[in-house]
Amino acid sequence: MQTLWFWLTSIMIVAYATMDGFDFGAGILHPFVAKTDRERREVLAAIGPFWDGNEVWLIAGGGTMFVAFPKVLAAGFSGLYLAMFLVLWTLLLRGIAIEFRSHVKLDLWRSFWDAVFFLASTALPIFLGAALGNVIRGVPVDAQGQFNLPLFTGFAPTNPVGILDWFTVLVGLFVFVTLVAHGALFLSYKTDGTVRRRCRKVALPLWSTAAGLSVLATIATARVNPRIYTNLATAPLAWLGLALFLAGMAAVFVAQPKGRDGIALLGSSAFIVGILVATAATVFPVMLRSTLDPAWSLTAFNASVSHYALVSAAKWWFLGFPLAVGYFIVVFRLHRGRVSAPDDGEGY
Repeated sequence: MQTLWFWLTSIMIVAYATMDGFDFGAGILHPFVAKTDRERREVLAAIGPFWDGNEVWLIAGGGTMFVAFPKVLAAGFSGLYLAMFLVLWTLLLRGIAIEFRSHVKLDLWRSFWDAVFFLASTALPIFLGAALGNVIRGVPVDAQGQFNLPLFTGFAPTNPVGILDWFTVLVGLFVFVTLVAHGALFLSYKTDGTVRRRCRKVALPLWSTAAGLSVLATIATARVNPRIYTNLATAPLAWLGLALFLAGMAAVFVAQPKGRDGIALLGSSAFIVGILVATAATVFPVMLRSTLDPAWSLTAFNASVSHYALVSAAKWWFLGFPLAVGYFIVVFRLHRGRVSAPDDGEGY
């Protein structure tokens, strides 16, 4: 059951990264691809029906971890206290900016909330990417299953480690560029006219940069945590993730120049899913690797609740998950096709 719940938690995280990822990318790109107020409302109209629902996957991921692996959640929240609050504040500010922007018809008011939306959308992928870097590198979990991380120490991924070092910053930069590229493809798929042309113009350069950073991140990961590549030979799901990663990248570079925006977006999603699945498969069963002593690492087996609790919770998970998937299918079907900016005062 611990293995099952490890992958159920991973599904939630993968869904969040893929679904909310294009929202982040749209927020980062909107000052550059949307020059007028109407064009910016068009960008907001593209993500408007989806962004708040997409955030539910983050809540569901936290809830899943609370149910199955409370020790991991408790250690992570206390050890990454500052980082967690930065993520929460940027999530709040992003939502507030989207909702408040059009309430007052003043250029200064709208420009202020546009700036907040851009800054919050920029910070979130970097924070979440650095968090992924910390999971891959490891954190100083002690014998009691606790740790505390300063923001940075010597900026090296060796003890004593901090939240930021050259490795976690590199992973954060890779995640940032990947999600901006993901957002460019989503806006190409959902918008038309000038905004779409600008997004199509920057999409392939962004994806080329993401591909280059993925190579650097792979090399850096082999140096920081070589055990990941040792595990690769015995992790079939990692090979599936690697295949999705490569197929997704190929789909982007083949479909995007032909104007097949839907296929390119699916390829972008496969790229993100693939790299996260491969990472999860190669770190399993470790959830928080200890840089002090591998024996002190928190794993799916030593940090889970009882077998009875896992079985009971699984019944509810398999009831709720299809409902959530059904909701998103309905929402995407209802809002299929390209959007246009609503009249001022109506919607976004």
